[in-house]
Amino acid sequence: MMWNYGPWGFPWMWIFPLIFLVVMLIFLFRGVGGGGWPMCGGHETRGRREESARELLDRRYARGEISREEYQQMKKDLE
Repeated sequence: MMWNYGPWGFPWMWIFPLIFLVVMLIFLFRGVGGGGWPMCGGHETRGRREESARELLDRRYARGEISREEYQQMKKDLE
């Protein structure tokens, strides 16, 4: 006996390729290792190290955000 469901097969058969496509898109954008959504503007932390408090303090002093006295006091506090 022939089931005449047309070119799409059973009425619910379209759901399997759709699920597969969604899963593949998630792996493509997220990456297997996780770590945010780098292709969609997420932050990427691999390959970058965190700055130490001393480096941040030096940078703030170099930009002129803090005075020499504040810099000396904060540097002393960190040591």
